[in-house]
Amino acid sequence: MPESFDVYTDSFQVNIGAWGATINFSLSSNNPPAPGSQPQSAPLGTVRTSLEHLKVMTFMLKRQISQFESSQQITIELPTQVLSATGIPMEDWDAFWKQA
Repeated sequence: MPESFDVYTDSFQVNIGAWGATINFSLSSNNPPAPGSQPQSAPLGTVRTSLEHLKVMTFMLKRQISQFESSQQITIELPTQVLSATGIPMEDWDAFWKQA
């Protein structure tokens, strides 16, 4: 059995195929990127899972975050620059979090 790990990550990449999904976690470099180049990151670990498991995890994560925000009477905000960097339009973001 693989050894478990406990790390902080601030970036990830999801790859989905017909037979499953891979989530690659990484940590951004603390050195600023050279002008015109992409920020560098160090790989931390890979999680492979079925599409069904990925979908259930996504549902449960959303539900737990929504319950936390409700119980604490807060909204966890994201800077507009983060959404822009990921290509997520603000209207899609808002619609996702307003779903029951």
